[in-house]
Amino acid sequence: MRRVCRADLRAVPETRHALRTLLEHWGKPGRSDTAELLTTELVTNALVHTDGDAVLTAVVRQDTLYVEVRDFAGRIPRPRTPSPDEGTNGRGLMLVQCLADAWGVRTQGTGPGEEAGKVVWFELEAGGE
Repeated sequence: MRRVCRADLRAVPETRHALRTLLEHWGKPGRSDTAELLTTELVTNALVHTDGDAVLTAVVRQDTLYVEVRDFAGRIPRPRTPSPDEGTNGRGLMLVQCLADAWGVRTQGTGPGEEAGKVVWFELEAGGE
């Protein structure tokens, strides 16, 4: 688990490096690259579209990588098709939707005294496409 501070722009490449180390011997060629891309998108989304920090968790369970990024904003993200004038913005969740074996969003911290927010997660199988 790694807490990523909103104001720390070094956090995204540091997160990618930590994931690369975790996945050094995982999956067929290209799978760890896909994992890095999707993780980068989720962390970046959490930092850009909320006013706070994010918490990244990445776990390898047998042949499946599970990654979740928790933030502390209640707004639920949805994939969308960006317009051509948006450049590269607006494509993060679309990439996750297309490349992950499974993904989703769940609310977090809805009980008394818990910090509200959400978790965006994805799974990749080691031998996937």
